[in-house]
Amino acid sequence: MVEEYRVVLRGSPTSVVDWGGPGVPMLALHGHFGRGRTFAGLAQRLPDQFRLISFDQRGHGASEARGDFSRGAYVADAAELLRQYLPAPAVVLGHSSGGVTAYQLAARYPDLVRALVVVDIGAVTGKPHVEHPILDLRGWPRGVASRHDLGREIEIRGVPDVGYFLDSAVERPDGWGFLFDYDDMMTSQRAAVGDYWSDWVSSSCPALLVRGGRSPLLSAEMARQMIERRPNAVLCELPGRGHFLPTEDPAGLGRAIAAFLLEACHEALSINQQ
Repeated sequence: MVEEYRVVLRGSPTSVVDWGGPGVPMLALHGHFGRGRTFAGLAQRLPDQFRLISFDQRGHGASEARGDFSRGAYVADAAELLRQYLPAPAVVLGHSSGGVTAYQLAARYPDLVRALVVVDIGAVTGKPHVEHPILDLRGWPRGVASRHDLGREIEIRGVPDVGYFLDSAVERPDGWGFLFDYDDMMTSQRAAVGDYWSDWVSSSCPALLVRGGRSPLLSAEMARQMIERRPNAVLCELPGRGHFLPTEDPAGLGRAIAAFLLEACHEALSINQQ
């Protein structure tokens, strides 16, 4: 049974989505423009041995945290949620910029992370490895007549997975728009561009790196280097898929994660079933 509730993280209220169950806890961290509900399709496809929990990160969804969009702020929020509300260590899954947060969390707070799943993001998130690391939201629509029209407006701007963005659509008195602020997202995206090799190689828990075969953000070469340079890491590629895997292919992503975790968390699962 899905439960949504509010918590206070480092002084700011936010929304948590908990898909429930007695399984090993798995914290899911969405990327830019997403929200906790982004993982609904994935949650339905994970084995019952795992309990998926997500939350609206700062500047997204129903989070009231604004202003500081540094990497450190995102990591500290996730660490606080694990310390205060979840039994650690947990599996930590992150998509896109949430993946950077996930592997930074594992590096800086190894006691909180049992296993790591990083979905379609590299150890370097800017040029020359990523040709277009920032989605330019300047000129995006505001106050559109309908949700459908909002989707059409962003589709003509080249957004490949409109559904991912429409999870954050909201109707206001002046029309349809998004829960996230465009200026905030530009600031947050710029702050996320960097070289994070030191964070990626600094943790040793079991790690799965998932790449979309047509991803514009994680090249095959970068993925290969990440597996070579970090012990205890494996790669899974989903052929023909792009970047927004949680909504584009939740079934394929779920299969990859389940296969990895059933082995990586074997001991924890055995204890949990006793």
